[in-house]
Amino acid sequence: MDWTSAQLRSLVELTRRGTITAVAEALGYTPGGVSQQITALEKATGMQLLRRVGRRVELTDAGATLALHAERILTTEAEAVEALERTRNEISGTLRIGLFATAAAEILPPALRQVRETHPGVTVRSRDMDVDEVYDAVAGGSVDLALGLDYPDVPIPRDPSLRVRELSRERFSLAVPTGTMSGQSGRSGRQRVSLADTRDLGWIVPSVASYYGRAVLTACRRAGFEPQVLHEVTDTAATLALVEAGVGVSVVTDLMLRLRPSCLDVLELHETMERHIVVVCRSFAEHRPTVAALVDVLVEVLRTSAGWRPPGGQQHSGNTLLTR
Repeated sequence: MDWTSAQLRSLVELTRRGTITAVAEALGYTPGGVSQQITALEKATGMQLLRRVGRRVELTDAGATLALHAERILTTEAEAVEALERTRNEISGTLRIGLFATAAAEILPPALRQVRETHPGVTVRSRDMDVDEVYDAVAGGSVDLALGLDYPDVPIPRDPSLRVRELSRERFSLAVPTGTMSGQSGRSGRQRVSLADTRDLGWIVPSVASYYGRAVLTACRRAGFEPQVLHEVTDTAATLALVEAGVGVSVVTDLMLRLRPSCLDVLELHETMERHIVVVCRSFAEHRPTVAALVDVLVEVLRTSAGWRPPGGQQHSGNTLLTR
């Protein structure tokens, strides 16, 4: 039958996400574009694949059957791309990478520069997305690999179809308005406090529905208190601006602090609270030459960055980030 990969992927994503709008957000289309893909697929098959139920749509029996086979077709197609790449004498091809905002600002630019120098035949196309969505984006095939975050207190579900490789560990510190708190001198030279010392202060955290938000709440509860969440904010630069304005405190990493020069105090925490930067790809693409090459570049970029801590290792002793 005369269908396209884009049409099949739209159908598969619909089984994962449930709405045309959610599929459009995941694939970078408009809702109208997704509807056109499904309509074209119905014309190619000669069968109705969707039906409306109130304001929602659901797959017909034919749609569910095709979606199951479509996933296999897309997997076979991806495996064919990997096999073709292996026949080339040089590493070349196009890769789609999904990134969360901090990675897009601080990790992607040097990575792209290095790719141009070491693998000029590789073209990288990037998509900025919510960090909690990158795993579904890889699983659904809308990107080839993604940079994501994993929190030891609230680990991401492990999908056997995905490979999750830890690249770096970042330890959280506490960002507070200038002069708000003081403590003992820590190992980094910063003042050192406990999370419990913030029990009477207002907090700025992402939504508690996010992995990050749940990780913060878990750490605070383990320290014996329920944080007073005054502002639910996802954007890191906005969070730093709010701390600088004196309206609350938040946990931060050195990578996050580089997003916005801020006049605030950064205090070392007695408690160990970490996030792990990971790269995610589908299991069958793990050894695809272009994917492996880009992962190597990402490892090198993170290895040479300030504050880098290897998986299970000690903090990198290179450049030290200066904070105000």
